[in-house]
Amino acid sequence: MPSRFETDVTRPQRPDAPADGRAPALESSPRDEVPLIPLPVLANKSLDTPEPSPLPEEPPPEPRRVPRGVIAFDLDGTILDDLNHISEVAADVMSKAFGTPPEEARIHYLATTGLPFEAQLAQLYPDVPAPERHTVALLFHQRKAKEAYGTAHPFPEIPRVLKRLSQEKWTLAISTGAEKEIADLLLEREGIRYWFEAVLGAGQGTKREHLAEYRRRYPDVPLFLVGDSRFDMEAASSVPGVIALGRASSLPGWALAPKDLEKWGAAWADHSLSGLPEKVAELTAKPIGRPRRPAHGKR
Repeated sequence: MPSRFETDVTRPQRPDAPADGRAPALESSPRDEVPLIPLPVLANKSLDTPEPSPLPEEPPPEPRRVPRGVIAFDLDGTILDDLNHISEVAADVMSKAFGTPPEEARIHYLATTGLPFEAQLAQLYPDVPAPERHTVALLFHQRKAKEAYGTAHPFPEIPRVLKRLSQEKWTLAISTGAEKEIADLLLEREGIRYWFEAVLGAGQGTKREHLAEYRRRYPDVPLFLVGDSRFDMEAASSVPGVIALGRASSLPGWALAPKDLEKWGAAWADHSLSGLPEKVAELTAKPIGRPRRPAHGKR
């Protein structure tokens, strides 16, 4: 039976990466080169498929050892500074479909972000028939791809943070509610796909399932999920051995402080991920035991 988890191509670490943390652009072989995708192509064509692609027939990758541990990142609002625009698209879609005032719909979206959009609609509009919610969800994904992702870019510190974590031998991955193909295109466009060994999206399950799969692929090492919502924190806390870390947010009419994310399970949270390398090093440092005293009568 086909696996829902797609085989990901391991991207070897290169010591000659530029200082800004983006992928080296010139020394790759023709076979390995992946040209950046121009914005018009990305916005108008490549991201225009709302349905998941057919499940791959390849078996999932075999478990393997990694040097240090795994850090999985959420995409929207964590890697990409796009949550405000996405919430505006969601508010407009929900307002037109269900008659909810736009600002109220926007706050409802932000309060349930971290779930797949169709699951958000199921929570917010349980009396609406499922086929109708599904149709609204498809419209949202189409508009999100064209309108929000067309102008989305990483937070300023992200390239250098990814470069440093990679240099420190962390294995990096993506866990997102967006489609894997869309996430790949966005990361390629921004020049940072290079740093991620694996990307799992909506077609490969929920964040809990992603984390369980990453735990299977990379056994016996620390595993972190870096996210920006209550549901990210709770998903990480629900998988044994996963540590939740959070990016706090402050948007017009909506804010999640570090203490909010910590209340929902984050071991650390901040408005910037600049301190992430130090924090994961601190959380995984082996405790220094007391020096043993010599036996009585011995020097």
